[in-house]
Amino acid sequence: MLMGTPLMAQQGEEVLGSDGGVSASVAVLACAAMAVLYVAILYAPTFILRLPPPVSYEAFVIRRFICATISSLLSLIATALILPIRWRMTDVFSAYGMRWDHVWQAFILPLSLTSLMYAGSFVKKILHVLDSHKEHQVEGGAVFMSKIASMGTNVSAWRNYIVAPVTEELVFRACMLPLLLCAGFKTYTAIFLCPIFFSLAHLNHMLEFYIHKDYSLLNASMAVAFQLGYTVVFGSYASFLFVRTGHLISPLVAHMFCNYMGIPAFFSRRRGTILKPKN
Repeated sequence: MLMGTPLMAQQGEEVLGSDGGVSASVAVLACAAMAVLYVAILYAPTFILRLPPPVSYEAFVIRRFICATISSLLSLIATALILPIRWRMTDVFSAYGMRWDHVWQAFILPLSLTSLMYAGSFVKKILHVLDSHKEHQVEGGAVFMSKIASMGTNVSAWRNYIVAPVTEELVFRACMLPLLLCAGFKTYTAIFLCPIFFSLAHLNHMLEFYIHKDYSLLNASMAVAFQLGYTVVFGSYASFLFVRTGHLISPLVAHMFCNYMGIPAFFSRRRGTILKPKN
């Protein structure tokens, strides 16, 4: 059963060779190195390659797309070299959770489970759409469709919904979790250890808040502390999905969905439904 028992251990027995596992110290150091690389490479064009500053925000984001892609590829290669894995394409992809068996269950069930956290957000968005429709009537649908169409050329949308989820899940789930499990860490230890690396990779946001957005040091610290807490919680959940299903698509679709929905709405300022009197 897909959601019944962890599949990563079963999968590991099938794809790993007979040379033994990975030492715990090597696994932890490799995970830490990949987390540092994922962040450090974003600043490599400016501080190491001494490239001129990007001429636009779009160029800046595209440059980061390239850096994140390179980091992910290097992490995938390093993980394949460290793991005692049989060098067959199917085994390599299976170790990273890239499989076709039960793929629809691995897509639908985690997405349905994740959507339960956003029940309040769904209601809030529906009310917002209804209010917008009442205000704009005919224009409301056209505005909504134009927003959807504009996402295809919006680099921020590509960053939030495609590039960031894909590269982060490749590095922090597909690479790190097999290493930790192969090193002998218990399943739930790996599930809660992996998000620590995931959250530390977001520490660079403190500099961005403090320097580029003119936050005070206290406000920047509070914003990053909240973000770190949220990434630990989500990282644990994403790691659980990966270990439980053995599919990379499970945490990936949850990551994309959460990035789109944002922080779940636990309360609303709306105190009730106001019915307008009929004329």
